[in-house]
Amino acid sequence: MTLRIATLVGSLRDDSINRRFTEALIRLAPDDLRFEPVAIGDLPLFNQDVEAEPSEPVDRFRAAIREADGVLFATPEYNRSIPGVLKNAIDHGSRPYGQSVWTGKPAGIVGVSVGKIGTAAAQQHLRAILAYLDMPTLGQPEAFIEWTDGLVDESGRIGPDSRDFAQDWMDRFAAWVRRA
Repeated sequence: MTLRIATLVGSLRDDSINRRFTEALIRLAPDDLRFEPVAIGDLPLFNQDVEAEPSEPVDRFRAAIREADGVLFATPEYNRSIPGVLKNAIDHGSRPYGQSVWTGKPAGIVGVSVGKIGTAAAQQHLRAILAYLDMPTLGQPEAFIEWTDGLVDESGRIGPDSRDFAQDWMDRFAAWVRRA
């Protein structure tokens, strides 16, 4: 049975290091996981006044999450937290009250930054949000990754210095989703 994994990258940047890392990480996935990128850049700012009549991008986004068997979040760290665009997407998926598309979906979190602590603070904020949304989230290994030369090579693969760690993370995430 193939499991569908919605992939949300919390960066809109064309050359996002989080997108590059996530695409390389997905190459390490087992054949029974199919990763599907879910766009978040076209979502309007959440406004409860219009949640009863969502726009097409919101309907598309909610349907993609609803149909997924799990979710992979890749978050940059902005001001020691998650980017606004990612929080906006999470809010759209959780509303209207009582109709969250997140409930019970197993999740994994990765994040890449040029800083030494990677995205540790952002990931902790995201974990708190996902706990509230009732999303069981892979606890270990944590993936607070510093972007360095060679992390992702020219062919789009995880470089040799990080490949074993990335493979272990992916193997554990796959097992996590299968159990859920």
